[in-house]
Amino acid sequence: MSALQKLRDRIQKKGPSAVLKQLFRRYVFFHTRLVWLEHDVRTPLPPHNLKPYPPMRLEFITVANADAFARHFGDRVETMRELAAEGYTGLMYLDDQGDTVGFAWASTRDYFDRHFYRCNFPIKPGEYFQFGGEAIRKYWGSSISADMQLEVWKVMAEQGCDTMVDVCDLQNVQAIKMHIRMGFQERGKITHVYRLFGHWRFFRDTLYRGSALSAFQKPDQPVASTAAAV
Repeated sequence: MSALQKLRDRIQKKGPSAVLKQLFRRYVFFHTRLVWLEHDVRTPLPPHNLKPYPPMRLEFITVANADAFARHFGDRVETMRELAAEGYTGLMYLDDQGDTVGFAWASTRDYFDRHFYRCNFPIKPGEYFQFGGEAIRKYWGSSISADMQLEVWKVMAEQGCDTMVDVCDLQNVQAIKMHIRMGFQERGKITHVYRLFGHWRFFRDTLYRGSALSAFQKPDQPVASTAAAV
């Protein structure tokens, strides 16, 4: 299929304004805001009503078993192998066919993300930075995300970490809501990532007070009055 035909199909599917916005972000100017979040790994997750999922096998990601990503994450097999070779801690869930359906990575040292944002995320002693967590669409809304979180916490607590830190794109509504549901706390810091003409990148950090996630939180339910009517 020609590039022109692909563009026509995309316009028919998403509409001209959405396609133009996507092209502008990709080739002219892109700005994303990464809000910093944290969670004490010794604090249990709050109760949830996420869907169950079939039994899975949990394994550390290694150079030798990274091929398990081929079916659902085929474009990232080599990236997973590189991260394992560099000594980062990775966990993955495997289904009954031996294919990876969910995973997460952790770093106890400053993490430079050369695969996506291409910026550095500094980490303090006693913390670890979690990155790359994902599950296939089939398990969105299931408890696999919560269970994976707990498994990584246990592993990293054994390495002397008491705080998990990560960043979340403010445009990723699903991920933001997951962090809120799991009781993450805001650090009052946002890393801004800019890309100009698809090539040059710029970064800056800003600090804030209050909450950057209030718009994503469910409003408190009104409490019925018990006062007698006059």
